[in-house]
Amino acid sequence: MTNQPATILALDDERSMLLTYQNILKKKYNIITTPSTPEALKLLSQQNVDVVLLDIRMPRINGIEAFKRIRTLKPEMEIVMVTASNEALDAVEALKLGAFDYILKPFELKQLVSTIEKALKKMTLIRENLYLKERLAQSSSYCDLLGNTQEMKRIFETIDIVAKTDSSILITGESGTGKELVAKAIHQKSRRASQPYVTINCAALPETLLESELFGFERGAFTGATERKPGKFELANLGTLFLDEIGCMTAKMQAKLLRSIQSRSVDRVGGTVPIPIDVRIISATNIDFQPAISDRSFREDLFYRLNVIPIHLPPLRERIRDLPLFLNYFLNKFNAELNRQIQGFNKEAIVLLESYDWPGNIRELQNIVERLVTLCFSQQITAEHVKKSLSLFGNKDNSMEVQALFMAVESFEKKHILKALERTSDNRTQAARLLGIARSTLISKISSLNIC
Repeated sequence: MTNQPATILALDDERSMLLTYQNILKKKYNIITTPSTPEALKLLSQQNVDVVLLDIRMPRINGIEAFKRIRTLKPEMEIVMVTASNEALDAVEALKLGAFDYILKPFELKQLVSTIEKALKKMTLIRENLYLKERLAQSSSYCDLLGNTQEMKRIFETIDIVAKTDSSILITGESGTGKELVAKAIHQKSRRASQPYVTINCAALPETLLESELFGFERGAFTGATERKPGKFELANLGTLFLDEIGCMTAKMQAKLLRSIQSRSVDRVGGTVPIPIDVRIISATNIDFQPAISDRSFREDLFYRLNVIPIHLPPLRERIRDLPLFLNYFLNKFNAELNRQIQGFNKEAIVLLESYDWPGNIRELQNIVERLVTLCFSQQITAEHVKKSLSLFGNKDNSMEVQALFMAVESFEKKHILKALERTSDNRTQAARLLGIARSTLISKISSLNIC
């Protein structure tokens, strides 16, 4: 949890009352005021607010109706009703609807602060309860990350350690290795888990759009900017911001990002006042930073800011012993999604898949298993199913790899058939029984594999 002051939103149609709130609360809280219910709803949708002070007597939209709209937008929000003595019945109605409490005008500063503090305490307890429930549910979870290799076990240990800090983290690895899953796992195991987790792909947007998406913009900042919009940094305030493909940022964006990290504030496009932020930054890239730093396409000072704690994810081909884990996980996933009941992969299919180079890593494996489950109508996925699935790639880059796989599975089959024939003194009926296949299938294999 963070030590930033709580944010109070005061909604009252009297400007003098809003000024009073500002004067008496600004020293202890971050106070936001507005005389308009629609504006209050807009602010609540854009910012993290802890408690709302709501005047019952409001023009156009009365306090009770405003209360209902706020609750619809923010069901967990604690709302304190502010009312005159002759409107106490309306305040009681608000309590029945779920308001935290009400105070009568004119009120004393001590009474107001005491009521706010009680509401904040309740809000904190609710958030901590939700946080503990989430942590309990996630205590043995790494957000769908799987692995039994020593390297993956070290990564899991690192996630547990760094989740307790606010240090910046740089996750490296080839595309499809699960870098965003690591970022999610760190956030979900951190003290910020109950706060926003916001992501942005830096490679997917041109520079001008990336700038406005990251830092937000003011109304009139450029053509089409008809209203103020908070950026990803503001939306992630108190939580985690995941910057995917960080290596694709232009020099201008790198400079602005570095300035925001150092100052812990952002400047909206067209804005004049820096906005303070409290954000944990996790970045990811599939590029090698050393050449990029050497040729000055990536700032060295920004690299060191982002790379406080490095985590490298190995490609699937370097942790192929984890393949059965992924096969079982994705098979169960797509069996449920596609209403299938495939029981598993036979040995030949697993050998074939283990022999593949997996240039697309786990993402490619997931797509292939989904394809296999979709197209397979037998109880078990065989090497033939895998061959057909891999051949659907149909591009020259993969043709040699697929051919190598076919040769690997043929070698596997030939080895085990020869071993069975040796153990049964060339009795084909007994050998077929030992291999768990039909005699006719064995004879066909002996012919196709040129076994004498």
